[in-house]
Amino acid sequence: MSDETRQDSPLSQFAVESNDQAVLQISERPFHGHINLRGDSGDDVFLEMVKRVLGFELPIAPNTVSRGTGLVTLWLGPDEWQIITPPKSESTIAAALEDALNDMFCSVTDQTGGQTVIRLSGSKTRDLLAKGCTLDLHPRFFVRGQCAQTLVAKAMVTIIYVDDTPTFNLVVRRSFADYLQVWFQDASREYGLLIQS
Repeated sequence: MSDETRQDSPLSQFAVESNDQAVLQISERPFHGHINLRGDSGDDVFLEMVKRVLGFELPIAPNTVSRGTGLVTLWLGPDEWQIITPPKSESTIAAALEDALNDMFCSVTDQTGGQTVIRLSGSKTRDLLAKGCTLDLHPRFFVRGQCAQTLVAKAMVTIIYVDDTPTFNLVVRRSFADYLQVWFQDASREYGLLIQS
């Protein structure tokens, strides 16, 4: 008997589809770490200790994103952030944060098992998202370096603007990922959707 535990991503049951006419692409970015961090953004010592661990500053402006080597940090509220880490590094980073912030009033919570990231890309991505999201994602208002918590087709997500393709990453609870994938497949029929691994 093998000692290795098999890992399945929430969207592993969806077959990769090839479509030369597709103007949209969807893929899962599975197994990334997700750490929720709570603390006082007005406390310079807290901010400095987090910076030492992550290697870059936390975003303190509403709905903004900070990036470092393999890490992405999302502003969720005045005292709350989500840190997305490379696969299998969340425990090390969470432990380092806990050590650095040991004497401070804050919290570090590993939420990795409960979330995944869905990536949407292509010329009709905004049109597709507009079918199920009330946020104005026009490039005049929502640009690279921004994120927002919202509903897409009744599923709570955090949308991250990645690049001007346009490409968006959607952080979603694992239990809603397959529902959202099926919704995207149905809502994108007029455009054509390429499912990537």
